Amino acid sequence: MSRKICVITGTRAEYGLLRWVMQGLKDDPEFTLQIIVTGMHLSPEFGLTYQAIEQDGFEIDRKVEMLLSSDTPVGIAKSMGLGLIGFADALNDLQPDLIVVLGDRFEIFSVVSAALIARIPVAHLHGGEKTEGAFDEAIRHAITKMSHLHFVAADEYRQRVIQLGEQPDRVFLVGGLGIDNIKRLQLLDRAALEESLDFKLGLKNLLITFHPVTLETSTAENQMNELLLALSDLENTHLIFTLPNADTDGRVLIRMVERFVAQHPNARAYTSLGQLRYLSCIAQVDGVIGNSSSGLAEVPSFKKGTINIGDRQRGRLQATSVINCEPTKESLVLALKRLYTSDFQSSLKQTVNPYGEGGASEKVIATLKNIDRNDMVKKTFYDLSIVVQGENT
Repeated sequence: MSRKICVITGTRAEYGLLRWVMQGLKDDPEFTLQIIVTGMHLSPEFGLTYQAIEQDGFEIDRKVEMLLSSDTPVGIAKSMGLGLIGFADALNDLQPDLIVVLGDRFEIFSVVSAALIARIPVAHLHGGEKTEGAFDEAIRHAITKMSHLHFVAADEYRQRVIQLGEQPDRVFLVGGLGIDNIKRLQLLDRAALEESLDFKLGLKNLLITFHPVTLETSTAENQMNELLLALSDLENTHLIFTLPNADTDGRVLIRMVERFVAQHPNARAYTSLGQLRYLSCIAQVDGVIGNSSSGLAEVPSFKKGTINIGDRQRGRLQATSVINCEPTKESLVLALKRLYTSDFQSSLKQTVNPYGEGGASEKVIATLKNIDRNDMVKKTFYDLSIVVQGENT
């Protein structure tokens, strides 16, 4: 009898990383794929992106509404509570043998909490990473402790998951999932991309995604203002913005970008580009600016430069194609100048992505097929101090 594997997704970016795992589960007769969508996927404000999942040929089993129209700390906390209630019912109805989750968002924390109490094993993708400027850091590590299988993107992250007490034989190094999209999708050429965007690219082009730094108080608006000031001074440069996620203070940033775009005909903003247009944009632009994990995990595979702003991604592995800068106009201007220097552009040819060369999705599927499921829910803490003491005696 096939095993019921339930994949949960709450954002456009998360689905983009999960897509080929979902396809592998759907195509394999040993599995029955179940899908729960939640969060931003169900919000008209953020583009109703669950429709993109259906357009890719997937059937959604449950929709868990949890996102309130508030990006305050109180609103986010209440959304987590609504999610916990909704996921408890959804998991009870679907009765999966295992759930698959990715990353570190508050929606995923809610579903994993419900699964823990329901005694449903959890496979967690992209654990062990560090983002010290966001509360995602704590959520990610908490999800690790509530999970039973771990699929990580780099050896450093595997060691960190083990350091958190997870058994080494349950922590699998597979590489970055986002690279599979780059390898598998037929990207749009410049003309097709311009038609799809309804926006002409310029002599120079930049892709911008900037999210709030959720462990900082009242900095989002100031930081976005500094970024927009730096961008407004650029000449002969077209700007493509992807709007922020539903994080604390995210709506403030959305309004600022929309005002900027209304005043600058060389700029355009999109609620959701989708994976195909997003990756096609990376292939066509000169560089990526912001504080999204994609700038570190996927952009290096295109051998394009990333300007990484501030502390949101502090702690993640970085390629040599990443330029770090402070969230000030002065620092951003210097970073933009460096991006366009001949020396930096020439160095991009030697870029090596620390998140691998692809194939992560197939490795996840192969591991799920072969894993011993007996007593998976009962975990034993892997104590490094005992291991080291044993080696020294």
